[in-house]
Amino acid sequence: MHELPVTQSILEITLRHAQEAGATRVTDLYLVIGQLASVVDDSVQFYWDVLSKDTIAESSRLHFRRVPAEMQCLSCGTRFPLDGDDFACPSCQGVGVKVVAGEEFFLESIEVDGGQASPPNEGGNA
Repeated sequence: MHELPVTQSILEITLRHAQEAGATRVTDLYLVIGQLASVVDDSVQFYWDVLSKDTIAESSRLHFRRVPAEMQCLSCGTRFPLDGDDFACPSCQGVGVKVVAGEEFFLESIEVDGGQASPPNEGGNA
């Protein structure tokens, strides 16, 4: 259910940047979502369709780019993709690891008609 406030924030950011750019219509939004961000694309799309109604972002398309989770071993420094629930380092079998990719969640860019939009690059980790 946390997708509702997340989507509300995306809409606020989008409308602010579109207004600053003098846009008459928002056509496309590009979102980056990490594998570990626990954000469901379909839920964001559903809330977007409801929340953007009667705004200049109505009928805009959401594009989702997923970032796979990547870990780094704290013992040997090896970076490796997360494989299911196995956090062990494939090089040294160490289990002390940190996440180096896959927690991202941000609005990468917005495309508009009738204005000059710059990439918002707003958001953060979920």
